[in-house]
Amino acid sequence: MTAATTERTVTVPLYRLAHGRTGDKGDRSNISVIAWHPDLWPLLVAQVTPEAVAAQFAHRRPAAVQRYLLPSLQAMNFVLDAVLDGGVNDALNLDTHGKALAFLLLDMPVAVPAELQHRLAGPAV
Repeated sequence: MTAATTERTVTVPLYRLAHGRTGDKGDRSNISVIAWHPDLWPLLVAQVTPEAVAAQFAHRRPAAVQRYLLPSLQAMNFVLDAVLDGGVNDALNLDTHGKALAFLLLDMPVAVPAELQHRLAGPAV
C-alpha cells in the first residue's frame, strides 16, 4: 500500500502506527493492536473502531466485532466472532488459527496529521 498525502495528513497502513498479535478460540479471533508510540494512541482510538475493523474484514463476514481498550498500554484488543470458518477442528482453510488476520488488520489505512508523522515506524513518506 502506498502513502496518500494531503497538505495536512498522510494516509498510511496501520502497521506504521502499531504492531499486532493474533490468537484464537474456536471460531473467534482475538487481534491486539499496540501503538508504537503513546502519541499515536489517540489516532488509533479514533480510527481503528469496531466499525472500521468490521469493514476491513467484510469478506470474512464477522458475526460481531468487539473492541476492548487498554489505555495504560496504548493497546486495544478486538474480538471477531465467526471469522475462522468454524475454527481449527472444522476449517478447511490454510490458516485455521487466524494468525494472518493481524496482518490483514495492520494493512488498514489510517490518516496521520503532519505533526505526528515523525512518530511513524518505517521510512519517511
